[in-house]
Amino acid sequence: MEKTNGKLDITRQYAFAEEIARLRLNKKYCIVTMGCQMNVRDSETLCGWLSLMGFTEVKAREDADIIIYNTCCVRENAENKALGNVIWLKELKKDKPDLIIGVCGCMMQEKGLAEELKRKYPFIDLVFGTHNAANFPEYLSRVLLGGERVFEVWDSQGSVTEGQPALRSCRFSAFVNIMYGCNNFCTYCIVPYVRGRERSRKPEDILDECAKLKDAGVKEITLLGQNVNSYMGGGSAFAELLKRVDKLGIERVRFMTSHPKDITDELISCFGSLKHLCPQLHLPMQAGDDEVLKRMNRRYTIDAYMDKVRRVREVCPEIGLTTDIIAGFPGETRAQFEGTLRAVEQARFDSAYTFIYSPREGTAAAKYPDPVSIQEKTEWLEELIALQLGITADMLKRQTGKTFPVLVESMSLRSESTVGGKTPRGLMVNFPGGRDLIGRIVDVRITGAGKNTLKGELEE
Repeated sequence: MEKTNGKLDITRQYAFAEEIARLRLNKKYCIVTMGCQMNVRDSETLCGWLSLMGFTEVKAREDADIIIYNTCCVRENAENKALGNVIWLKELKKDKPDLIIGVCGCMMQEKGLAEELKRKYPFIDLVFGTHNAANFPEYLSRVLLGGERVFEVWDSQGSVTEGQPALRSCRFSAFVNIMYGCNNFCTYCIVPYVRGRERSRKPEDILDECAKLKDAGVKEITLLGQNVNSYMGGGSAFAELLKRVDKLGIERVRFMTSHPKDITDELISCFGSLKHLCPQLHLPMQAGDDEVLKRMNRRYTIDAYMDKVRRVREVCPEIGLTTDIIAGFPGETRAQFEGTLRAVEQARFDSAYTFIYSPREGTAAAKYPDPVSIQEKTEWLEELIALQLGITADMLKRQTGKTFPVLVESMSLRSESTVGGKTPRGLMVNFPGGRDLIGRIVDVRITGAGKNTLKGELEE
């Protein structure tokens, strides 16, 4: 079932898709996406292939003939949730015996998991991993036309596969992958094992994709990578790419996720010089103590991190900084956690994604002694969340009275006369408006703040 260094022939995959399309099977599909923006973008590629096959997307799993779970395994909870949802489909398949159930994504790259699913869950028809996802048309053809159960997971990645179709989930905002994989091997993280080593796309391919998106009316792109600023090996390459993307004239450009050790002076200067680069930076701190950072293999000190925060704010004072923080890393003491609290108070993040440490089998930290109880870690996390909520509330309050260009994204779930969208800084604003505003950039004056969002009114 496992293959090493398999070759992905994109022309061959288009032939499989066209063969299925000629049969006019008229099937409906539903893709359930879990995890990060990279998974969202991967699901758009799966949708692109399925659309080429003549299939129609539906939102409800009960209405679908093909259901695919695109899974995440960064945290144990995400993995448990994915398995629980897949197992639930067993009952659905009893009522729809022709239903095709597939599972893909990062979780499938975990050693031995695909074999376990094949053995334990005979109702699953299709499993493939991140390294061979471009072979999806062939695999689905074998299921649909050959009646096979296909379980294909390659244990190492090949080169980047260009030329795949995509059915974008949004007409005015888009994700663009610029690289895949990670070389950092943070001791808590499973990503290098399931996404592979870093592989960068050629600048020309990225720029061509961005130009086509602009021509299609996209107003905002987000450049994606597990460690986006180590593009092409790091150094000045990512800053140079940003400059070339900026020249295309797309109204808004963002990127994520950055590793603090790879933030260069040239990249920092982009926030002061590039017209279309949004003043927003996601910069995972993870912890505020040097010893903990060392055990995490983060390769920077908290002073070095804070120095980069300072320099970014010198170039762009109104930049919105967000971060990731782990509470209760194995061996972390209360005194070391208090260093994290001090760092958060000093950095004044717009928001923080906070988690209790979750051990991932196969990572170095999973073997570290961990004497602190889950109850104590939970208390630490609650303290961290309370601190950050206060900082967020203060930051939001200070936006009152200012006017920002807002890209309107959607209608409010609570009111048919209210819309919501983001400022360049990445802050969500809700204000009175109609569906005709969706996809437009409009000036909004901030009139107040909620717990995590802003309130505003449309400027005439």
